[in-house]
Amino acid sequence: MDNVKRVCDFLDETKCYFLATIDGNKPRVRAFGTNIVCDGKLYIQTGKGKYVTNQIKNNPNVEICAFNGTKWLRVSAELVNDNNHDVKVAMLEKMPSLKSSYNPDDDSMEMFYLKNATATFSSFTEAPETFKF
Repeated sequence: MDNVKRVCDFLDETKCYFLATIDGNKPRVRAFGTNIVCDGKLYIQTGKGKYVTNQIKNNPNVEICAFNGTKWLRVSAELVNDNNHDVKVAMLEKMPSLKSSYNPDDDSMEMFYLKNATATFSSFTEAPETFKF
């Protein structure tokens, strides 16, 4: 299975992951649930006016962590802004509950893809598995 899809599938399975950013010199962590693979890239979505958007733009280095009850995933990456209309539409098709807050034709959505990512799957019973994408 393609590693990018494998990460996306795990995030889908957990339904919620945690995104860590930097705000000045302080860490900030919040729950996220948006992710999609388009053109071989893993994207996340947030709102244009949110604090997290400014934190990412000021320092694009982030980490994602998710847990499914037996395994956990950590992904460190650089987020790259890419407000491709087709990706926005695909995200809203995958997650229709977002349609009440976001529209691909206005300026409310921010799409970021993971670049130079290192993903590690871990558990208490198996050796960690690390790969880059």
